[in-house]
Amino acid sequence: MAVNPLIPDRPSPTQPAGEGKGFELAILETGATALQSSTPLHGFDVYVVGFHPAKSDPHMQMEAHHYCRVVNDDLLQCTIFDGNTRDANLIGVEYIVSEKLFDTLPEEERGFWHPHNFEVLSGQLIAPGLPDAAEARFMQHLMNSYGKTWHTWHTGTQGNPGDELPLGEAKLMWSFNRIGECDPALHESREEAMKLDTAKTRSNRQQLVNFAHPQHGVDAIADAFTGTESITGVVDADSEKP
Repeated sequence: MAVNPLIPDRPSPTQPAGEGKGFELAILETGATALQSSTPLHGFDVYVVGFHPAKSDPHMQMEAHHYCRVVNDDLLQCTIFDGNTRDANLIGVEYIVSEKLFDTLPEEERGFWHPHNFEVLSGQLIAPGLPDAAEARFMQHLMNSYGKTWHTWHTGTQGNPGDELPLGEAKLMWSFNRIGECDPALHESREEAMKLDTAKTRSNRQQLVNFAHPQHGVDAIADAFTGTESITGVVDADSEKP
């Protein structure tokens, strides 16, 4: 896939363990390139960047670069990397479903799926390189959707590299749902490196508030933080139950 020159490079924070590539691996890569158009990875070209905290440890936070394939109107499947350059590390997967599909899930399954309205309305979730009108339509499509995300590798953050190899069990990741939950240093690092203006993006996204429905899981990690601020359009569906 060609690199979009409009998207600033965001390198991985961690250099994996191991030695350089030998001749045999270089030949293997060349052969794989010839088959690229017919492989399962063909079509994973919807690029979205956000942040993920671990549900069990919300202060474990990472920048997440998603490369997604639109399966249909109700399902996207994404590979997740810790950057957007050739050397980025594969750190997880995310499945995104519409509200319609989420509502078909059994109650015990829903606890694995995080809500997306805050990510969209706050401006935290971005689709770099897309024209403004196209990004607006895509973000409207993501309103009221849910994601199920597992990270297999904690490679850390810019300036604070993590593990050199994938260690331990996969972690269920979550979404931020209030201003002040994301580590300011993590947010500001991305803001500067990718030349973003999240405050402006948040203002532009207010036109989507009218599409917002209460979502499950909004308050799932709220107790891990203090001094946070809710935003219009982000409401926990369970808090509305009598």
